[in-house]
Amino acid sequence: MEFKNLLVTGGCGFIGSNFIRYLLEKSDFAGRIVNVDKLTYAGNPENLRDLEQRFPGRYVFLREDICNLERMDAIFTDYHIDVVCHFAAESHVDRSIKRPADFIFTNIVGTFNLLEASRNHTAGFRLFHHVSTDEVYGSLGKEGHFIETTPYKPNSPYSASKASSDHLVRAYFKTYGLPVTISNCSNNYGPWQFPEKLIPLITLNALEGKPLPVYGDGKNVRDWLYVEDHCEAIWTIMNKGRRGETYNVGGNSEEENLSVVYGICDILDAIRPRTGSGPRRDLITFVKDRPGHDWRYAIDSGKLQSELGWAPRESFQTGLRRTIVWYLENTGWVTRVRSGDYLRWIDEHYGPGDK
Repeated sequence: MEFKNLLVTGGCGFIGSNFIRYLLEKSDFAGRIVNVDKLTYAGNPENLRDLEQRFPGRYVFLREDICNLERMDAIFTDYHIDVVCHFAAESHVDRSIKRPADFIFTNIVGTFNLLEASRNHTAGFRLFHHVSTDEVYGSLGKEGHFIETTPYKPNSPYSASKASSDHLVRAYFKTYGLPVTISNCSNNYGPWQFPEKLIPLITLNALEGKPLPVYGDGKNVRDWLYVEDHCEAIWTIMNKGRRGETYNVGGNSEEENLSVVYGICDILDAIRPRTGSGPRRDLITFVKDRPGHDWRYAIDSGKLQSELGWAPRESFQTGLRRTIVWYLENTGWVTRVRSGDYLRWIDEHYGPGDK
């Protein structure tokens, strides 16, 4: 489809920034991207600093809060928005357990505001795509996979807030005829991911000889999806997906958490051996399990593959190695993110905001 002015929310976050780079560097998209991000702790405009110069007139960044309906309405008017790809969300389960109100407000009220802004500008509006998670489905046992018709059964404040936003998006399609698509993805990994997440956390701790924390017995299973594969899937859905439909996106890469940690240790030992020390697996430390920790997630992407022809390009082994190499080659970015220097840079360039 011919999209002209694409609003990407949360475009300075991990998946959002990879999506914007994918569109400008590798896709057939020829229009303008307006990136709206509040720049909370996990939003880093440094991820995209080179784009305004490399793609003049095609990339615009605005520091805005999706919970401000008046500002969202104004952005739709000022930039003639005809398509939305909605990433912006509080997304870390542990943080949702400690501060659930942030998740309810951003993930539910923020999504409502964007839907309202879209409904207020229906002339020429083409699509509202909502990026969600497999966590809305709850937890699986040893068998079976999540499909698009799996009943929702969220087990954390984070997944409950995302389930609520999914229902809102679907309701706006049914009630108002707003053109929408929804994607529910498995665990993403790859470049630019904030170091609180499992793969970058373990990678960086292992490099520094720090303990490698693993919840419980490490047997919880996740389906891992390389972020660029996810970006390609989203773009495929936006262009070819049936309006009002949900598509699951998975990487066909089920791994126990402990196996993921073993894999990181082994790759690092091969690339950058520890001098005078044993294997990095010795650093693994089992910690108290997370409350309500879902046992297993596994995505069936059959609908997306059969209807739209998408399939992941990266295996977990190749994607994990690419990810680790990226962190090894981008130590400056890692240092600034972990020290908080990027937050000071944000304040200097965009003014102080709520972190």
